[in-house]
Amino acid sequence: MHAENIPELEEGREYIVVFVHGRDRPGIVAGLASVLADANANILDISQTVMRGIFTMAMIVDVTEAKLKIEELRRRLEERGKQLGVEVSVYHMDVVRYLQRP
Repeated sequence: MHAENIPELEEGREYIVVFVHGRDRPGIVAGLASVLADANANILDISQTVMRGIFTMAMIVDVTEAKLKIEELRRRLEERGKQLGVEVSVYHMDVVRYLQRP
């Protein structure tokens, strides 16, 4: 995800970026989205692709009104990722923006 691809986000709200990769199979998006929905987190943007059987996905998620702290949400997403056979990485948007600066 490049800086020019990060949408303008509302000030005063809290966001995470979720990166996923692993062997493609049915249910990956649904499984991870259900964790976010259960936590009352909102997917604002999602991009996914499959290349030679490898699934990759990036999501920008608004966690301002989430029922869980980011660390607990990260733990649950990583746990669901293991169940689905994919690697899940969760970063606060501030970290992503910092890494993308010129």
